[in-house]
Amino acid sequence: MGPKEIHKGIYLVGSSDITDPKDCCVYLLDLGELVLIDAGAGTSTSLIVHNIEKLGFDVSRLSTIILTHCHIDHVGGGGALQERSRAKIVMHELDALPVEQGDQRLTAAQWYGVRFKPLPVDLKFSGSKEVLSIGGHDVVLLHTPGHTPGSISVYLDKDGKRVLFGQDIHGPFLADFGANMTHWQTSMEQLIALNADILCEGHFGIYQPSKKVAAYIERYLEEYAEG
Repeated sequence: MGPKEIHKGIYLVGSSDITDPKDCCVYLLDLGELVLIDAGAGTSTSLIVHNIEKLGFDVSRLSTIILTHCHIDHVGGGGALQERSRAKIVMHELDALPVEQGDQRLTAAQWYGVRFKPLPVDLKFSGSKEVLSIGGHDVVLLHTPGHTPGSISVYLDKDGKRVLFGQDIHGPFLADFGANMTHWQTSMEQLIALNADILCEGHFGIYQPSKKVAAYIERYLEEYAEG
């Protein structure tokens, strides 16, 4: 498997299948400027770069790396990718602290058997929402706590479709990492209300059209409600 286009200008460039078993799904957005959503565990950065270049893009054009939460499989490659591009790292402030401190426990680096170096975060937003204007597009960052206190989801409207990047909707939900099921349920209801056409999930790939997006999220709401 290799990188693939999901929707016009939106690509999958990393995952447990195409780069490293430790990696989350890593998404590239071509908005005139290049944006990366999550960065993998850090053990496959060269493959992620190779996939970006295979699509015809220069990794040095990355302007923004959005990290959806503090776990190593999402943030581990952030530093190396920033060095190749000088992109700005963006996170919610509640998950930025363990990343900036290199906290081996809260980043789950210990869990993965990976050493994580402290990574400065250039833009830390607080509150429920932040909008980044990139290449004439509004890239909306929503605070969707539950999996971790500072988890975020990202969406944008592009070429007639609303594309949602809802990382780790499925969990897991561990108290050691600050998980909160009540917060998560509220977050999931917020995502369903977006009525997204395409869901780019954190580990389980792509869901479309909107009915399948809603069904995917509702499945987990039902599963955890029963549990």
